[in-house]
Amino acid sequence: MTTLNADQLFQLGNEYLFGRNGRQKDAVTAIVCFQHALVYHNHIKAEGVLGFCYEFGLGVEMDFVQAEKFYLSASQKADGLAMSRLAFLRKYGRPNIKIDRIEADKWTQRVEKVPNAVEWIVQAATVDADPSAQYSLGVCYHDGIGMPKDAHAAYRWYKASAEQGNARGQGILGYCYGEGFGVEKDEEEAVHWYRMAAAQGETVAIYNVGYCYEDGIGVEKNLQEAVKWYNVSAEQGNAFAQNSLGYCYEDGIGVERNYDAAVYWYKKSAAQGYPWAECNLGYCYQNGIGVEKDYKMGAYWYKKASVQGHARAQHNLGFCYQNGIGVDKNEQEAVKWYKKAADLGNIFAYHSLGYCYQNGIGVEVDDQKAVFWYYLSAEESHAPAQLSLGYCYRNGIGVPKNESEAVKWFKLSAEQGNALAQNSLGFCYEEGLGVNKDCSRAVYWYHKSARQNNPWAQCNLGFCYANGIGIKKSDAKAVFWYQQAAALNHARAMDKLALHLQKGLGIEQDCDAAFKLFEEAAAQKHVAAQYHLANCYEKGIGCTVDIREATLWFERAAMSGCRNSHERLRHLLVRACLISGSVPIMTEDDSMCSGYICGFSAPAA
Repeated sequence: MTTLNADQLFQLGNEYLFGRNGRQKDAVTAIVCFQHALVYHNHIKAEGVLGFCYEFGLGVEMDFVQAEKFYLSASQKADGLAMSRLAFLRKYGRPNIKIDRIEADKWTQRVEKVPNAVEWIVQAATVDADPSAQYSLGVCYHDGIGMPKDAHAAYRWYKASAEQGNARGQGILGYCYGEGFGVEKDEEEAVHWYRMAAAQGETVAIYNVGYCYEDGIGVEKNLQEAVKWYNVSAEQGNAFAQNSLGYCYEDGIGVERNYDAAVYWYKKSAAQGYPWAECNLGYCYQNGIGVEKDYKMGAYWYKKASVQGHARAQHNLGFCYQNGIGVDKNEQEAVKWYKKAADLGNIFAYHSLGYCYQNGIGVEVDDQKAVFWYYLSAEESHAPAQLSLGYCYRNGIGVPKNESEAVKWFKLSAEQGNALAQNSLGFCYEEGLGVNKDCSRAVYWYHKSARQNNPWAQCNLGFCYANGIGIKKSDAKAVFWYQQAAALNHARAMDKLALHLQKGLGIEQDCDAAFKLFEEAAAQKHVAAQYHLANCYEKGIGCTVDIREATLWFERAAMSGCRNSHERLRHLLVRACLISGSVPIMTEDDSMCSGYICGFSAPAA
């Protein structure tokens, strides 16, 4: 063997590996040939093939880490085989192999520059019918690495590999049947092939069996069984399974909810570069799920996933930049990430872009573009976008005002359980906006929204009970709903509840408590509460009489257009003059100088 040159050693290695030229297959001897070609002659192609042998366990024990080392070294010398397989490993990962989809794209692009880059794979698959090469050729057609993308060709090569008993071929064939990739979809056939591969210990197939059980694909849904399969694959180091297992622990799917365990598995997966896990880990840090809340770490993990093209992480990162959560606030940067996510079809990003265009966040205000993005998201049944689009139609923002169209979108959103839309729909029924007036339907939707702790709906429902609108009048029930909304700091509800307390309607009379509620609501610039607070000060209801405070609050309400406050303010000024007795007639300027008015007041136009 020492008398052979590099190419001869490489050719001899292939003859032993595939049984060419009458030689008996001997993968161990093939490895020796390739090693001699590499060590003594620095033969690049031999280095790439050695990586292949370690990846698939040909003549050596399967070792993805060792395969990666050979692939990396040969790829840096432009070996087509090595670059094609490295592109695969970086895109999908394998136990202890870090996913990096930016690097995967880099190697895929470099393969295109090498003539006949995957010739070794093609020959081994077609001439030698090697199952590992057939599987790898299927990948080339699947992802367009060194070959044109062709789902049908990929399926044929995967099938050829699977039928020879190759575990990875069997696993990916299951994927083809499960997704209808290159073949008619057949979920039961998918599970059959997944199980065949899983029986050989193929980690991705084990994960996919779990996925089938979780979603009921080709088998009866069984969440506990899903967790069992995820756990086996996760323990083998599969990043996909580790992430899914983390999600099961986070949401209590098939297992008792355990946030600490969720974060443990997300970290395991994220450490391997899996973008879904990076995004999920970011969410945990942002919301303090299983870890101490850390906005900077949240943004850090969102960015890790975002640069790999993970659309949801890109949207979440945009939200961080929009609101200065864990990063310096930068609205232009927010829009940049929203657009990246939108380019990948993320419906949340569609809606966020619409909001930015409507409100001039990071872009110039453009109501028509806002409606465009809202519509894209709403058409994908995103309830918040349907609500936003409804508001646009109701108020003529970026589209001609159309209350019937507004009701249509409010209804679609409300039926998905969106509390704000339910309240808006209730209001439309109460007022007859875009729909025939129907107060009982209004109450129905207010109830739906109120039970989701929407304070606006709770207040509206309280008002309906207080006035017998669409439902039997009940001061006690009105008080109940006003109390719910007031507890959520809703100013209008505080004012309404205070009135009931002041008059003892549906609740024991308590003027002191009423006064405090008027104060809280007035401090939120609620005009009616300012008027009622002024009335308390003037008449000493729940407080000591204080004409100066009464004047101040009547004036504030009057400045906001409250006609009653304007008239009461006039009466107070006259009263003040009479009490002082020193000035028979006061001009407006006199009143201002005497301290009774803190500024000009005027009736509402």
